[in-house]
Amino acid sequence: MKKIAFVFPGQGAQYAGMGQDFYEKMPVCKAVFDCSSQVTGLDLPELCFTENSRLNITEYTQIAMLTVSAAILKAVEETGLSSCVNAGLSLGEYGALVASKALSLEDAFALVRKRGIFMQEAVPFGGAMAAVMGLDGDAIAGICDAVPGTVSVANYNCPGQIVITGQETAVEAAKVKLKEAGARRIVPLKVSGPFHSRLLDGAGEKLREELKKAEIHPIETPYVTNVTAEYIEDSGCVKELLVRQVSSPVKWQQSVETMISGGVDTFVEIGPGKTLSGFIRKISRDVTVMNIQNTEDFQKVMEHLA
Repeated sequence: MKKIAFVFPGQGAQYAGMGQDFYEKMPVCKAVFDCSSQVTGLDLPELCFTENSRLNITEYTQIAMLTVSAAILKAVEETGLSSCVNAGLSLGEYGALVASKALSLEDAFALVRKRGIFMQEAVPFGGAMAAVMGLDGDAIAGICDAVPGTVSVANYNCPGQIVITGQETAVEAAKVKLKEAGARRIVPLKVSGPFHSRLLDGAGEKLREELKKAEIHPIETPYVTNVTAEYIEDSGCVKELLVRQVSSPVKWQQSVETMISGGVDTFVEIGPGKTLSGFIRKISRDVTVMNIQNTEDFQKVMEHLA
């Protein structure tokens, strides 16, 4: 019997039209969009389905991504397919918490709407992030530590791809040192802030206040947290982990390795894009990886896993 993990993408995978076929064809998915619109006061179908400038602005991107992922999750759950563990990259961790029944849709949407705003506002002067190809994570972290200013590892995505984050001048200085150390390629990322750096500590503290209003339910299916890459089954530590997650490195590669060592042999990416599927294939060639971002994918996955 397959051991399945549901995994949920983060910011950067969004595109106009995402989730529209689910919304139009499946009432259970439309209900999720309606719930998100009601909780946030935003027109989520308009935000997700039409070409607009807001979709790539953090405070809107995050709620749009979560809404689409949660809608697809409900379609999957309606078939009876279940996971033995869940995980998500950064924002995607909220999708994992919904799948694990730790967060209601209403609380997840309310929190992520605020999270996006807090992260957008945290660093009004901007910041920078860059993907570093071809260098070991420890080496990258060491170089970042030696550079003046604030720069650090944001994401351990997969072997050969680490993302750095911080003040723009510090990131630029680190890029020079990283190239000297043998980085194959460094790609600047189009982001509106230095996410997962200590510059976001303030956003995490504001989120802490919002989390006081949310109810964390007993975890029915374990999830793996970005912060430590460990299985979480105790709902009592969820809020603190979500606060820390805002400014901590995302240990995605380590999280996938944890799930594989726990027996997971099948990963189903639920949400826009195929980013996580690509990362997982680079982490291990010994597991099955599928993604669901449209109803065609949905049918293929259901046929394969039924």
